[in-house]
Amino acid sequence: MSDLPDATRQGPKPTERLETAEVVRPSRWRAIWDADLAWSFRHSPVAMVAAFVTLALVLAAIFAPLVATTNPFDPSSLNLMNGFSAPGVPNAFTGETFWLGTDDQGRDVYSTILYGLRISLFVGFMAVLFALVLGVTLGLLAGYLGGWTETVIMRVADVQLTFPSILVALLIFGIARGIIPIEYRDQMAIWVLILAIGLSDWVQFARVVRGATLVEKNKEYVQAARLIGRSSGAIMLRHILPNVLSPVLVIATISLALAIIAEATLSFLGVGAPPTQPSLGTLIRIGQDFLFSGEWWILFFPACTLLALALSVNLLGDWLRDALNPRLK
Repeated sequence: MSDLPDATRQGPKPTERLETAEVVRPSRWRAIWDADLAWSFRHSPVAMVAAFVTLALVLAAIFAPLVATTNPFDPSSLNLMNGFSAPGVPNAFTGETFWLGTDDQGRDVYSTILYGLRISLFVGFMAVLFALVLGVTLGLLAGYLGGWTETVIMRVADVQLTFPSILVALLIFGIARGIIPIEYRDQMAIWVLILAIGLSDWVQFARVVRGATLVEKNKEYVQAARLIGRSSGAIMLRHILPNVLSPVLVIATISLALAIIAEATLSFLGVGAPPTQPSLGTLIRIGQDFLFSGEWWILFFPACTLLALALSVNLLGDWLRDALNPRLK
Protein backbone atom coordinates (compact mmCIF):
# COMPACT_ATOMS: atom_id res chain seq x y z
CA MET A 1 0.00 0.00 0.00
CA SER A 2 1.33 3.42 -0.93
CA ASP A 3 2.39 5.77 1.89
CA LEU A 4 1.19 8.77 -0.07
CA PRO A 5 -1.82 10.46 1.52
CA ASP A 6 -5.11 9.85 -0.16
CA ALA A 7 -6.09 13.14 -1.86
CA THR A 8 -9.70 12.14 -1.80
CA ARG A 9 -9.68 11.99 2.00
CA GLN A 10 -8.29 15.48 2.44
CA GLY A 11 -10.68 18.40 2.99
CA PRO A 12 -10.70 21.51 0.82
CA LYS A 13 -7.71 23.77 0.99
CA PRO A 14 -8.04 26.98 3.04
CA THR A 15 -8.19 29.12 -0.08
CA GLU A 16 -10.93 26.94 -1.48
CA ARG A 17 -12.93 27.23 1.72
CA LEU A 18 -12.70 31.02 1.55
CA GLU A 19 -13.85 31.03 -2.04
CA THR A 20 -16.84 28.80 -1.36
CA ALA A 21 -17.90 30.43 1.91
CA GLU A 22 -20.90 32.70 1.71
CA VAL A 23 -20.29 36.32 2.61
CA VAL A 24 -22.82 37.30 5.26
CA ARG A 25 -23.48 41.00 5.16
CA PRO A 26 -25.42 42.74 7.92
CA SER A 27 -28.82 44.11 7.03
CA ARG A 28 -29.33 47.82 6.52
CA TRP A 29 -31.12 48.22 9.85
CA ARG A 30 -28.37 46.27 11.61
CA ALA A 31 -25.74 48.50 10.05
CA ILE A 32 -27.61 51.59 11.22
CA TRP A 33 -27.99 50.11 14.73
CA ASP A 34 -24.24 49.39 14.92
CA ALA A 35 -23.18 52.78 13.55
CA ASP A 36 -21.14 55.11 15.76
CA LEU A 37 -23.89 57.71 15.92
CA ALA A 38 -26.52 55.16 17.02
CA TRP A 39 -24.13 53.71 19.60
CA SER A 40 -23.47 57.18 21.00
CA PHE A 41 -27.21 57.87 21.16
CA ARG A 42 -27.97 54.61 22.99
CA HIS A 43 -25.31 55.38 25.58
CA SER A 44 -26.45 58.96 26.26
CA PRO A 45 -29.47 59.05 28.61
CA VAL A 46 -29.73 62.84 28.26
CA ALA A 47 -29.96 62.58 24.46
CA MET A 48 -32.58 59.83 24.69
CA VAL A 49 -34.77 61.82 27.09
CA ALA A 50 -34.36 64.98 24.98
CA ALA A 51 -35.27 63.07 21.81
CA PHE A 52 -38.35 61.59 23.51
CA VAL A 53 -39.56 65.00 24.71
CA THR A 54 -38.93 66.59 21.30
CA LEU A 55 -40.67 63.78 19.44
CA ALA A 56 -43.65 63.89 21.82
CA LEU A 57 -44.09 67.63 21.37
CA VAL A 58 -43.71 67.43 17.58
CA LEU A 59 -46.26 64.62 17.32
CA ALA A 60 -48.64 66.48 19.64
CA ALA A 61 -48.39 69.53 17.38
CA ILE A 62 -48.88 67.54 14.17
CA PHE A 63 -51.91 65.68 15.49
CA ALA A 64 -53.34 68.64 17.42
CA PRO A 65 -56.79 68.41 15.71
CA LEU A 66 -57.03 64.80 16.93
CA VAL A 67 -55.71 65.11 20.49
CA ALA A 68 -57.03 68.58 21.39
CA THR A 69 -60.35 68.74 23.17
CA THR A 70 -61.61 71.64 21.02
CA ASN A 71 -60.42 73.98 18.32
CA PRO A 72 -59.63 77.01 20.50
CA PHE A 73 -59.55 79.36 17.51
CA ASP A 74 -63.04 78.47 16.29
CA PRO A 75 -65.35 81.17 17.74
CA SER A 76 -68.36 78.86 17.53
CA SER A 77 -66.78 76.44 20.01
CA LEU A 78 -66.07 79.06 22.68
CA ASN A 79 -68.14 79.76 25.76
CA LEU A 80 -67.29 82.97 27.60
CA MET A 81 -68.83 81.54 30.75
CA ASN A 82 -65.83 79.15 30.93
CA GLY A 83 -63.39 82.06 31.17
CA PHE A 84 -60.72 81.99 33.88
CA SER A 85 -61.49 78.41 34.96
CA ALA A 86 -58.74 77.17 37.28
CA PRO A 87 -56.90 73.93 36.40
CA GLY A 88 -58.81 70.83 37.50
CA VAL A 89 -61.61 72.82 39.16
CA PRO A 90 -65.18 72.60 37.77
CA ASN A 91 -66.41 75.90 36.40
CA ALA A 92 -68.92 77.59 38.70
CA PHE A 93 -71.33 78.36 35.83
CA THR A 94 -71.03 75.49 33.34
CA GLY A 95 -69.64 72.73 35.55
CA GLU A 96 -67.01 71.85 32.92
CA THR A 97 -63.52 70.87 34.08
CA PHE A 98 -60.34 71.88 32.24
CA TRP A 99 -57.16 70.22 33.48
CA LEU A 100 -54.94 73.13 32.43
CA GLY A 101 -57.58 75.80 32.94
CA THR A 102 -58.94 78.35 30.47
CA ASP A 103 -58.01 81.87 29.44
CA ASP A 104 -60.07 85.06 29.46
CA GLN A 105 -62.06 83.98 26.38
CA GLY A 106 -62.92 80.54 27.74
CA ARG A 107 -60.39 78.75 25.53
CA ASP A 108 -58.94 75.51 26.88
CA VAL A 109 -55.27 76.21 27.66
CA TYR A 110 -54.34 72.62 26.76
CA SER A 111 -55.82 73.02 23.28
CA THR A 112 -54.31 76.47 22.77
CA ILE A 113 -50.88 75.09 23.65
CA LEU A 114 -51.18 72.32 21.04
CA TYR A 115 -52.29 74.70 18.30
CA GLY A 116 -49.76 77.34 19.34
CA LEU A 117 -47.05 74.70 19.31
CA ARG A 118 -47.84 74.02 15.65
CA ILE A 119 -47.19 77.66 14.74
CA SER A 120 -43.97 77.84 16.76
CA LEU A 121 -42.55 74.63 15.28
CA PHE A 122 -43.57 75.56 11.74
CA VAL A 123 -41.94 78.98 11.99
CA GLY A 124 -38.82 77.50 13.61
CA PHE A 125 -38.35 74.72 11.04
CA MET A 126 -38.99 76.94 8.03
CA ALA A 127 -36.79 79.77 9.32
CA VAL A 128 -33.88 77.38 9.96
CA LEU A 129 -34.37 75.75 6.56
CA PHE A 130 -34.33 79.14 4.85
CA ALA A 131 -31.25 80.27 6.81
CA LEU A 132 -29.50 76.96 6.08
CA VAL A 133 -30.09 77.10 2.32
CA LEU A 134 -29.09 80.77 2.10
CA GLY A 135 -26.07 80.46 4.39
CA VAL A 136 -24.72 77.25 2.84
CA THR A 137 -25.09 78.67 -0.69
CA LEU A 138 -23.31 81.91 0.15
CA GLY A 139 -20.65 80.09 2.18
CA LEU A 140 -19.87 77.74 -0.71
CA LEU A 141 -19.63 80.63 -3.16
CA ALA A 142 -17.43 82.67 -0.84
CA GLY A 143 -15.08 79.82 0.00
CA TYR A 144 -14.74 78.33 -3.49
CA LEU A 145 -14.75 81.41 -5.73
CA GLY A 146 -12.86 83.77 -3.42
CA GLY A 147 -11.95 87.22 -4.68
CA TRP A 148 -14.54 89.97 -4.64
CA THR A 149 -17.35 87.43 -4.14
CA GLU A 150 -15.86 86.32 -0.82
CA THR A 151 -15.11 89.90 0.19
CA VAL A 152 -18.67 91.15 -0.39
CA ILE A 153 -20.38 88.17 1.29
CA MET A 154 -18.13 88.11 4.34
CA ARG A 155 -18.22 91.88 4.86
CA VAL A 156 -22.02 91.80 4.81
CA ALA A 157 -21.88 88.95 7.34
CA ASP A 158 -19.47 90.89 9.55
CA VAL A 159 -21.72 93.96 9.51
CA GLN A 160 -24.76 91.88 10.42
CA LEU A 161 -22.89 90.26 13.32
CA THR A 162 -22.47 93.67 14.93
CA PHE A 163 -26.22 93.79 15.60
CA PRO A 164 -28.18 91.39 17.85
CA SER A 165 -30.21 88.88 15.86
CA ILE A 166 -33.47 89.95 17.45
CA LEU A 167 -32.92 93.57 16.35
CA VAL A 168 -32.15 92.43 12.79
CA ALA A 169 -35.34 90.35 12.81
CA LEU A 170 -37.34 93.32 14.12
CA LEU A 171 -35.93 95.56 11.39
CA ILE A 172 -36.67 93.07 8.61
CA PHE A 173 -40.13 92.37 10.00
CA GLY A 174 -40.93 96.08 10.14
CA ILE A 175 -39.73 96.71 6.58
CA ALA A 176 -41.69 93.76 5.22
CA ARG A 177 -44.84 94.76 7.07
CA GLY A 178 -44.53 98.25 5.64
CA ILE A 179 -44.33 96.91 2.09
CA ILE A 180 -47.26 94.49 2.38
CA PRO A 181 -50.75 96.04 1.97
CA ILE A 182 -52.79 96.30 5.17
CA GLU A 183 -55.44 93.80 4.08
CA TYR A 184 -52.81 91.07 3.60
CA ARG A 185 -50.70 91.67 6.69
CA ASP A 186 -52.36 89.08 8.93
CA GLN A 187 -52.32 86.48 6.16
CA MET A 188 -48.63 87.06 5.44
CA ALA A 189 -47.53 87.56 9.06
CA ILE A 190 -46.25 84.00 9.50
CA TRP A 191 -44.21 84.09 6.28
CA VAL A 192 -42.82 87.52 7.14
CA LEU A 193 -41.80 86.11 10.52
CA ILE A 194 -40.01 83.21 8.81
CA LEU A 195 -38.22 85.61 6.47
CA ALA A 196 -37.14 87.89 9.32
CA ILE A 197 -35.76 85.08 11.51
CA GLY A 198 -34.11 83.31 8.56
CA LEU A 199 -32.34 86.45 7.34
CA SER A 200 -31.06 87.12 10.85
CA ASP A 201 -29.54 83.61 11.26
CA TRP A 202 -27.84 82.81 7.92
CA VAL A 203 -24.47 84.27 8.92
CA GLN A 204 -23.35 81.40 11.14
CA PHE A 205 -24.05 78.85 8.40
CA ALA A 206 -22.14 80.93 5.83
CA ARG A 207 -19.06 81.39 8.04
CA VAL A 208 -18.77 77.71 8.95
CA VAL A 209 -19.31 76.50 5.38
CA ARG A 210 -16.88 79.05 3.97
CA GLY A 211 -14.14 77.91 6.38
CA ALA A 212 -14.73 74.24 5.57
CA THR A 213 -14.81 74.98 1.83
CA LEU A 214 -11.44 76.73 2.00
CA VAL A 215 -9.98 73.50 3.39
CA GLU A 216 -11.77 71.11 1.04
CA LYS A 217 -11.13 72.94 -2.25
CA ASN A 218 -7.37 72.36 -2.00
CA LYS A 219 -7.67 68.59 -1.56
CA GLU A 220 -6.77 66.09 -4.25
CA TYR A 221 -10.29 64.95 -5.11
CA VAL A 222 -11.28 68.53 -5.95
CA GLN A 223 -8.17 68.96 -8.08
CA ALA A 224 -8.99 65.72 -9.88
CA ALA A 225 -12.54 66.92 -10.55
CA ARG A 226 -11.16 70.09 -12.09
CA LEU A 227 -8.79 68.11 -14.32
CA ILE A 228 -11.58 66.03 -15.82
CA GLY A 229 -13.52 69.18 -16.68
CA ARG A 230 -16.12 69.39 -13.92
CA SER A 231 -17.84 72.74 -13.66
CA SER A 232 -17.54 74.86 -10.51
CA GLY A 233 -21.21 74.29 -9.66
CA ALA A 234 -20.88 70.51 -9.96
CA ILE A 235 -17.74 70.48 -7.82
CA MET A 236 -19.39 72.55 -5.08
CA LEU A 237 -22.62 70.53 -5.03
CA ARG A 238 -21.40 66.98 -5.63
CA HIS A 239 -17.93 66.99 -4.07
CA ILE A 240 -17.50 69.77 -1.50
CA LEU A 241 -21.04 70.08 -0.08
CA PRO A 242 -21.32 66.47 1.23
CA ASN A 243 -18.04 66.93 3.11
CA VAL A 244 -19.09 70.11 4.93
CA LEU A 245 -22.55 69.00 6.08
CA SER A 246 -21.58 67.59 9.50
CA PRO A 247 -21.06 70.96 11.22
CA VAL A 248 -24.05 72.35 9.33
CA LEU A 249 -26.35 69.73 10.87
CA VAL A 250 -25.12 70.59 14.35
CA ILE A 251 -25.67 74.32 13.78
CA ALA A 252 -29.13 73.65 12.32
CA THR A 253 -30.18 71.66 15.40
CA ILE A 254 -29.06 74.37 17.81
CA SER A 255 -30.47 77.11 15.55
CA LEU A 256 -33.89 75.45 15.68
CA ALA A 257 -34.13 76.12 19.41
CA LEU A 258 -32.90 79.69 18.90
CA ALA A 259 -35.42 80.26 16.09
CA ILE A 260 -38.29 79.03 18.27
CA ILE A 261 -37.17 81.36 21.06
CA ALA A 262 -36.81 84.24 18.58
CA GLU A 263 -40.34 83.62 17.30
CA ALA A 264 -41.67 83.56 20.86
CA THR A 265 -39.80 86.79 21.63
CA LEU A 266 -41.18 88.59 18.59
CA SER A 267 -44.69 87.33 19.28
CA PHE A 268 -44.38 88.35 22.93
CA LEU A 269 -43.42 91.85 21.77
CA GLY A 270 -46.54 91.92 19.60
CA VAL A 271 -44.79 91.86 16.20
CA GLY A 272 -44.97 88.15 15.51
CA ALA A 273 -47.85 85.77 14.94
CA PRO A 274 -51.28 87.47 14.64
CA PRO A 275 -53.94 87.00 17.35
CA THR A 276 -55.95 84.81 14.95
CA GLN A 277 -53.01 82.36 14.75
CA PRO A 278 -51.30 82.67 18.15
CA SER A 279 -48.05 80.87 18.83
CA LEU A 280 -46.54 80.00 22.20
CA GLY A 281 -45.07 83.50 22.39
CA THR A 282 -48.48 85.07 21.81
CA LEU A 283 -50.03 82.85 24.49
CA ILE A 284 -47.31 83.89 26.94
CA ARG A 285 -47.96 87.55 26.15
CA ILE A 286 -51.69 87.04 26.78
CA GLY A 287 -51.01 85.19 30.03
CA GLN A 288 -48.66 87.91 31.24
CA ASP A 289 -51.56 90.35 31.31
CA PHE A 290 -53.37 88.21 33.90
CA LEU A 291 -50.40 86.95 35.92
CA PHE A 292 -50.76 89.42 38.81
CA SER A 293 -54.53 89.07 38.99
CA GLY A 294 -54.25 85.41 40.06
CA GLU A 295 -54.77 83.55 36.76
CA TRP A 296 -51.20 82.17 36.74
CA TRP A 297 -51.99 79.10 34.62
CA ILE A 298 -52.59 81.14 31.44
CA LEU A 299 -48.87 82.05 31.44
CA PHE A 300 -47.35 79.11 33.30
CA PHE A 301 -48.27 76.17 31.06
CA PRO A 302 -47.37 77.75 27.68
CA ALA A 303 -44.08 78.96 29.20
CA CYS A 304 -43.28 75.45 30.49
CA THR A 305 -44.03 74.00 27.05
CA LEU A 306 -41.71 76.51 25.37
CA LEU A 307 -39.01 75.81 27.95
CA ALA A 308 -39.27 72.03 27.48
CA LEU A 309 -39.14 72.32 23.69
CA ALA A 310 -36.18 74.71 23.57
CA LEU A 311 -34.23 72.80 26.23
CA SER A 312 -34.73 69.38 24.62
CA VAL A 313 -33.71 70.64 21.17
CA ASN A 314 -30.64 72.34 22.67
CA LEU A 315 -29.61 69.15 24.45
CA LEU A 316 -29.99 67.20 21.22
CA GLY A 317 -27.78 69.74 19.48
CA ASP A 318 -25.11 69.44 22.18
CA TRP A 319 -25.14 65.64 21.90
CA LEU A 320 -24.95 65.76 18.10
CA ARG A 321 -22.01 68.16 18.26
CA ASP A 322 -20.08 65.82 20.56
CA ALA A 323 -21.06 62.68 18.59
CA LEU A 324 -19.83 64.14 15.29
CA ASN A 325 -16.62 65.54 16.75
CA PRO A 326 -13.78 63.16 15.74
CA ARG A 327 -11.54 64.52 18.47
CA LEU A 328 -13.81 63.07 21.17
CA LYS A 329 -13.77 59.53 19.73
